[in-house]
Amino acid sequence: MQLSDFKFRLPEKLIAQTPAEVRDRSRLLVLDRENGKLRDEQFFNVIDFLKPGDALVINETKVFPARLFGQKDRTEARIEVFLLRELNGSLWEVLVRPARKVRKGNVIWFDDNVNCEVVDNTVSGGRVVRFDCEGSFHDAVENFGISPLPPYIKRPPDDLDKERYQTVYARVSGAVAAPTAGLHFTTELLNRIRQKGVKIIPIVLHVGLGTFRPVSVEDISRHRMDSEYYEITLESVEAINQVRAEGGRIIAVGTTTTRVLETIANQDGGVRGGSGWTDIFIYPPYDFKVVDGLITNFHLPASTLIMLTSAFADQNQIMKAYRYAIRKKYHFYSYGDAMLIV
Repeated sequence: MQLSDFKFRLPEKLIAQTPAEVRDRSRLLVLDRENGKLRDEQFFNVIDFLKPGDALVINETKVFPARLFGQKDRTEARIEVFLLRELNGSLWEVLVRPARKVRKGNVIWFDDNVNCEVVDNTVSGGRVVRFDCEGSFHDAVENFGISPLPPYIKRPPDDLDKERYQTVYARVSGAVAAPTAGLHFTTELLNRIRQKGVKIIPIVLHVGLGTFRPVSVEDISRHRMDSEYYEITLESVEAINQVRAEGGRIIAVGTTTTRVLETIANQDGGVRGGSGWTDIFIYPPYDFKVVDGLITNFHLPASTLIMLTSAFADQNQIMKAYRYAIRKKYHFYSYGDAMLIV
């Protein structure tokens, strides 16, 4: 398929700038893949579409404050350092702005106890830096780092974002962006889902900026995803395989969860455990091996995320649903409303 197949016009006013007042009071558009019918709901009614014996698979990754602001040694120029990936020891892959001012050998100071030296230049603003820190670097970042928000949110982060740009079940620090489909769940709703007989099964995928990197080629099969780190325990593997063996459905909360499940899938629809890096790119046509249902937000035009949802349902169904959502004034992107595709 072509990149142009996934483009649509979205009014800017529908891009959510703030979260819903209550997490599970966001709107939910339900798409039935069998007949293509659409149904308007509130998110807390998602429980009505889950059955005893099903499993809800969630991504327990936690967003960490990846934006650091410091001063370059000698010139004192203000530099932003965006943490992308911990390589080993004190080495990190980062983005820097303004990139033209940062070269190999430069030292950037964040406070008296933390600095980094640029040890390698890469393309498009990327650098590899070595941090020098007294004490725990991760603890220091928690103190002076800033939680990142997507660029389409046209306001600075505030105290509310520290709570709301994080799922209620976030546990394992390592993501630079939230798995936003999970933002709609409350602890109370999850408890009600468990009480109904639905298993809640955790996995981890640390969301990187590559998930949101624009597709720049018209032939989408030529696009390459950046690798992202995932983990799944033996306990979660056994729970997923048991649900499938007993005829239950696997409902993935988000495209990140979906990518992990399809990465670790066997040909018979079972999954295997472990950890590693995945660069799986799911686009139409694709034969899903594990996932039976998908909870997801409304995504950017021509993004890899809308391509994944179009592979799970049908490209025509998804574009029809998006036109309907625009007409009905659903809110889009990270702090926006949700879809359930079953």
